[in-house]
Amino acid sequence: MRIDLNADLGEGCANDEAILEQVSSVNIACGWHAGSAEEMQKLVRAALRRGIAVGAHPGYQDREHFGRRDMQLPLDVLRAGLLYQIGALDGIVRAEGGKLTHVKAHGALYNQAARDPALAQCIARAVFDFNPRLKVTGLAGSPMITALRTAGLVALEEGFADRRYLANGQLVARGTTGALIEDPEVMLAQALSLVKKGTVIAEDGSSCRVHVDTICLHGDGPHALEFARALRSGLHREGIDVAATRGTHS
Repeated sequence: MRIDLNADLGEGCANDEAILEQVSSVNIACGWHAGSAEEMQKLVRAALRRGIAVGAHPGYQDREHFGRRDMQLPLDVLRAGLLYQIGALDGIVRAEGGKLTHVKAHGALYNQAARDPALAQCIARAVFDFNPRLKVTGLAGSPMITALRTAGLVALEEGFADRRYLANGQLVARGTTGALIEDPEVMLAQALSLVKKGTVIAEDGSSCRVHVDTICLHGDGPHALEFARALRSGLHREGIDVAATRGTHS
């Protein structure tokens, strides 16, 4: 059994390089919701040295709210912003001798696309037009996954070790009590259930089926490094290899 373990990094938080030691894929902030050109370059170099798959993590241009405030933008404006951010990271990766492998939207953009088919289709089309060989990560079972596959892209269905779920497979909204998992044992149990059983216990106690190709840990969380080490160790104990998902275009 194998699973990709990814982390959202380059957002100005501590322990980025230490977290890189535990994961197989990294989603690097592209300078709009967080990060900078210098941080992007530093993380790209560190990831390539370790053989970690490098992905772009574009979001809304909203540093004040860390890209986690819902926004309503014209789709052509959104498309331009996505191409700008992905292109910036792609340029750095190429200059460092690597290859961009995937894209994962950040924060509010990610969550809105998991509910809104039109937004999901806009993201899918922008990525396809930039490079149809890029894989794209989206919330497992959501309209985002449907849009990606319809566009002819490789979709990576993502589950979360450190977030609570609703019964319909969506995430409990940030700011809601209990939305974030704080206990490392609970976090590990949820991740193992997602990987081994394809299920997660929702906030109402029901069992929800969730197929996952990749598991995310947020690099900005207060327990990010602790959780990353516990998860990597726990997966190893269960005989589960950690490796980037290749997809059909690799």
